[in-house]
Amino acid sequence: MTSASLEPFTFDPYDYRFHDDPYPTYQRLRADAPLFHNPELDFWALSRHSDVIAGFRDNGRLSSANGVSLDPAAWGPHAHRTMSFLAMDDPRHLRMRRLVYKGFTPRRVTEMDNRIHELTLEHLEPALARGTFDWIEDFAGKLPMDVISELMGVPGPDRAEVRRLADLVVHREEGVLDVPVPAIEAALNLITYYGDMVADRRRSPTEDLTSALLDAEIDGDRLTDEEIIGFMFLMVVAGNETTTKLLGNALYWAARNPAEYAKVVADADLVPDWVEETLRYDTSSQIVARSAATDIEMYGRTIPAGAKVLLLIGSANRDADVFEDGDSYRIDRADKGNLASFGAGVHFCLGAHLARLETTIALREFVSRVRDYRLVESGIERVHSTNVRGFATLPMTVEVR
Repeated sequence: MTSASLEPFTFDPYDYRFHDDPYPTYQRLRADAPLFHNPELDFWALSRHSDVIAGFRDNGRLSSANGVSLDPAAWGPHAHRTMSFLAMDDPRHLRMRRLVYKGFTPRRVTEMDNRIHELTLEHLEPALARGTFDWIEDFAGKLPMDVISELMGVPGPDRAEVRRLADLVVHREEGVLDVPVPAIEAALNLITYYGDMVADRRRSPTEDLTSALLDAEIDGDRLTDEEIIGFMFLMVVAGNETTTKLLGNALYWAARNPAEYAKVVADADLVPDWVEETLRYDTSSQIVARSAATDIEMYGRTIPAGAKVLLLIGSANRDADVFEDGDSYRIDRADKGNLASFGAGVHFCLGAHLARLETTIALREFVSRVRDYRLVESGIERVHSTNVRGFATLPMTVEVR
């Protein structure tokens, strides 16, 4: 897609053509409309790195209380029920985050290291033995769900169905400008499932994260069942989906840039850099929403109080003012910092460490076993979402070492 093909210029996050390649649109926005207004869909959008990061940090004027999704049905004061503290402002957000942190500790994540290795090999080795397989279906869709399910205590036989429901929550059919009925039904089923889990842990506590959240306490204050269920829903949808898509995007772009993959084959110490460059170049979490708590003056225009404001993470990560030759995929690039992928400020992603840990372990095991691989182009399918970017299917043929 060229800039000329974008005339007349518009930005529609629901457009499947935009999903195929959003980056020319982002480039045009940064250059010509750094504050973009779509009156039909009733949102404003910020696309430059400096504005996106400042937007994340400005939790006073840009509120999270109505949620983070463009979809009208997911927008409003009820958003916290499924998006937990992502859809809260301080002091409510701080209280919830501190209590969750009592259970979802860095130590608990770090202690998952060996188990993540085991789960990685459990899914990866049978897939590689077949030679041709679907990276998403056979591996990337399974590992993050298994890791989160291990943390929360979801039994093995239930995980495939939980993953199916999570996929339904984020997928959007072309032309549907709101949360579709299957996604609503899937969300309700997940909430019911986690509600039953919480009730079961109240009766019979275990060593998992669900029980730890029930036990979390600060000065007598505890999480309610609804708050725990909301956090669990956030974990399975945001945490699982974004890591699945990150794993898919990493393999997709390394295949599109074989010289880059060759660098990692030659030096496995570059795997963390592979993760970071994928987070920059084609991050799985592309767009998050905020609402203007007051009138905001920018670029000679006024974002009115109450307006929906989109922070375009995917655009910020390609901004040439921050990343040299930002449209090139270079695993060993020097300017790795300043990613917008996990947000900034008080809402910086609580699961960033877990996502990086999972992805690094998985890609390190892949590269240690695979000399080369090719994508099966005819079988590639994207997930279509206003927030998440990645693949529903990514078939490949591997040449093992």
